[in-house]
Amino acid sequence: MSQTIETQATVRPSHSMADFHKLLVTTLPRLRVQALALTRNRADADDLVQAAVTSALAAKDSFAPGTNFGAWMFRILRNRFISDVRRKRETTDIDDVPSSAFARPGAQEDSLVMRELRGHLSRLPAEQRTALVMVTVQGMSYEEVAAAMDCAVGTAKCRVFRARQTLQRWLTGEERGVEAPKVAASSRKSASSPRARRRHTAESEAGMGHATPV
Repeated sequence: MSQTIETQATVRPSHSMADFHKLLVTTLPRLRVQALALTRNRADADDLVQAAVTSALAAKDSFAPGTNFGAWMFRILRNRFISDVRRKRETTDIDDVPSSAFARPGAQEDSLVMRELRGHLSRLPAEQRTALVMVTVQGMSYEEVAAAMDCAVGTAKCRVFRARQTLQRWLTGEERGVEAPKVAASSRKSASSPRARRRHTAESEAGMGHATPV
């Protein structure tokens, strides 16, 4: 009897490890996109994923079967990213999220537009950019995003909304369109002010005074 119990005890960890590996392999593509959203650089993203997987394997026993494995992995990924940033005290300014990830079927844009989009994405705050990638690229629900980012569902929705709103302003040039009329209006107002009219009159009279007599 004791031999049977001992055999079962040795079989369970092996089966548990197999299940864990299966979940890990399934999550890797999504994990890499999340890493790209955080690092904005392919090489750094690969290093981050590798480090997160190593940490996950070391902390395997802390994962509760039946819970959201993807959210658990993202927390490990994010914590490792934060630790790396604090340790290195440096940031990257190369945005390398693949343009194909953001393209929709039947709406392929040219390379210039996609480069512009990637450039704007790199300007977004990290939390907004990550939440947007999770929802639009990975198809995650707001509940899943909230669990992964350890925030309220309302906060997740707000981050995605603000990211979309900001991108729309940048891509459509609304900010430039709003500022231009203000400058023009200010110039017109300045030109039509009483002081400007008096200065214009004085200059005209001075010009007439220096005219050559006939």
